[in-house]
Amino acid sequence: MSTRSKVWIGFAVALTAGQALAALTLPRSFALTAFSDIAQCLLLLSGTSAFLLNAVKTKGRVRIFWALMASGLGLWLLYEILWIYIEIYLRKDVPDLFVGDIIVFLHVIPMMAALALQPQRRQDDRSMRFSLLDFALLLVWWLYLYLFTVIPWMYASPNELVYDHNQNILYTLQKIVFLGALLLVWSRSAGFFKKVYAQLFGASCLYTLSSYLANWGIERHVYYTGSIYDLPLALSMAWFTVAAVLGQAEPSKASPEKADLTHPVWVPRLGMITVFSLPVFAVWTLLAPTSSPHVQNFRMILTLGTMMLMGGMVFLKQHLLDQKLLRLLRASRQSFEDLKHLQSQLLQSEKLASLGQLLGGAAHELNNPLTAMMGYSDLLGSSSMADEERSLAAKIGQQVRLTKTLVASLLSFAKQSPAERSPVEVSALAQTAVKLCQGEGSTHKTRVHVDLAADLPPVMGDSNQLLQVCLHIANDLLRSLDERGGGTLTVSTRQEGDRVVLEFKDSGAEQVPSEGAPGSLPTNHAYGSGAAIGLGACLTIIKEHSGTIVRTGAGLKVAGFRIDLPSQQETPGELLMAARQS
Repeated sequence: MSTRSKVWIGFAVALTAGQALAALTLPRSFALTAFSDIAQCLLLLSGTSAFLLNAVKTKGRVRIFWALMASGLGLWLLYEILWIYIEIYLRKDVPDLFVGDIIVFLHVIPMMAALALQPQRRQDDRSMRFSLLDFALLLVWWLYLYLFTVIPWMYASPNELVYDHNQNILYTLQKIVFLGALLLVWSRSAGFFKKVYAQLFGASCLYTLSSYLANWGIERHVYYTGSIYDLPLALSMAWFTVAAVLGQAEPSKASPEKADLTHPVWVPRLGMITVFSLPVFAVWTLLAPTSSPHVQNFRMILTLGTMMLMGGMVFLKQHLLDQKLLRLLRASRQSFEDLKHLQSQLLQSEKLASLGQLLGGAAHELNNPLTAMMGYSDLLGSSSMADEERSLAAKIGQQVRLTKTLVASLLSFAKQSPAERSPVEVSALAQTAVKLCQGEGSTHKTRVHVDLAADLPPVMGDSNQLLQVCLHIANDLLRSLDERGGGTLTVSTRQEGDRVVLEFKDSGAEQVPSEGAPGSLPTNHAYGSGAAIGLGACLTIIKEHSGTIVRTGAGLKVAGFRIDLPSQQETPGELLMAARQS
């Protein structure tokens, strides 16, 4: 506890001790009345200031809780100021039919609202608005109950005995309800707020006892301001100050402890009960035999006016509830659509998974005959045969190895595992693709010319996938050249800024940029459906490597392809580290 808190509590204790000393030593006099009224006023001012300071230091629902508690003590302070004005400034006794009594009756209602907020539980803003509306209903009902029970005997048919009797009963009932609510929230809380509620419960119990003792003394004509009957009252005021100061001792803990996004059910039910109680009061007014006509008229007019007011508040609450239900309905519909979309995606994923398993099984079955074919082609190449036949056997081996590479790609897809990335030399990759395509070019009477730049920075990627892209493009261009009667395919690499460019082009064709968007690979009549599928896969692979692929040509004739890939400028050690992380 800080030094300021200790001084604050010490000030409240000193005022209470002074009140006790004055009550025991001073006779009934104006000095005793003045000292008692001023001491109690200072105690209430101290408690109100402490609650307001707590509200300033906190936020959200906790801030509203402290502000409502400060409002309750502030109304009590206002009532005490009226007593000081009458007893000290005017030097008169407070009249029995005192209009200011309604203030001390209403000061408990903001405290009830503070408890209804339940700041120890987290709630959303919409629940907060409904809580405020329910509080407004209860506030109007308590005010109506006071005007219905007490005020008629002040104005409609003045009667001091009935006025005091009804006010004492209603005020006692209100404090009992407040104590019950305090006990309920105290039992449901924990930690910081449980300590706060315990202090408030103790102070409220002592305040209720002080009211009973004061009324007992008044009935026996032994009570006067500043007498010993005011000591429990002063102690309860000091206790409220202590509760407020202890509440600011650890402001960091004054936060919601439990997550509860549900709106309390008992609060709106109480609000509905108050609305339905108004016709009961109207019937009771008509059937009460002891009421005077003036009291009956006053109560009937008051009841009708309150019914209209509370009916409007219920209409507003229902309007807000309808809006909330509409929002929930729209949200549920959107959730249902999202669920249907997710279900279709899951179904598609299951189909792809089944396709992957099928491809994996087929690829495994293909591996065995491909291995045998590769072995037989190597045996043929090493046997004694003519040079032309040995060349054909070598070409068969090259095509078998290319097929095994494609099967390995199918297996990688079936496993659905991310491709391993490593530094790739683009010039070496292009040279390998050219060697594998040499047979294709010789067969179709075409030539392949390479112009590969040296000392190119490597690119991070999957060498197997990039090789498949090069083979697809090279074979498709060679097939296109063969349909035109032959020609030269030029494969070149170079560096442009931080990009590595790999280009395949038909040296005899017109090099005009395609009208298609960059990265798009439209179908060419010369390729056929199979080639289009292969080029679509190439586009996907290049995009996964953060690159671009653009075709060049005039009209529907493809003259070549340009592939741009981001280069890696790091040192070899950094490239190795990046490869391991990928």
